[in-house]
Amino acid sequence: MARKKAETVVPVGKKIRKERLKKKMSLDRVANETGFSIDYLKAVESGKKIPPVGALLQIARAMEIDSGFFLKEQETSLRRRIKAYTKRTENYAYTTLTPGAENKHLKAFNVSIDAMTDHKGVGYQHEGEEFVYVLAGKIEVVVGDHVNKLNVGDSLHFNSGIRHQLRNVGNEKAELLVVIYGP
Repeated sequence: MARKKAETVVPVGKKIRKERLKKKMSLDRVANETGFSIDYLKAVESGKKIPPVGALLQIARAMEIDSGFFLKEQETSLRRRIKAYTKRTENYAYTTLTPGAENKHLKAFNVSIDAMTDHKGVGYQHEGEEFVYVLAGKIEVVVGDHVNKLNVGDSLHFNSGIRHQLRNVGNEKAELLVVIYGP
C-alpha cells in the first residue's frame, strides 16, 4: 500500500523569524515598528507564544509582508485548511473563515474566549477596521479608554488603529465573529 507523504506545516513563529532574517531586520526594529517587546517577539519566533491575529497583522505590516503569508497552509483540502487554521493561544482560539484570502483586504475569523478571561499579553492595534459580532457569551471590547459591553446578538464596528482588547466577562465560553479590514 502506498503511503501519502505528510506535508510539513511550518509554525508561524519560524515563518516570522525566517522572513525577518531574510529581510535583515533586527528584533529591535520590529519591536519599534509594532510596539511589542523584544521578549514577546522572541517568544513568538521560538513558538513559546502563538500570536493573536491582531499581532500577526502588526508584525506583517512592520515587515512589509502580506499578513496571509503567516497563516497560509500548504494543504489543498478546504476542510483540512480550515481545521489547520484553528490556532489556540492561552485563553482563546481562532479559526479563519476565509482561507485563501491571503492577498485580500478583508479577513473573517471565528474566535472563542474561555470564561472570565482576556487575551494575555498584548493589546491589539493594526491599521484598518474591525467588526465584532457576539454569537455566544458576554464580552467587553476595550477600544482606547472606552469599554464596550456586548451580549449575544450585539456588534461593534471600530477603528482598529486604536489599541483594543477583548475580554470574556461571562461564566461561559464566548464565541465571536470577527471581521478585519486592512488596507
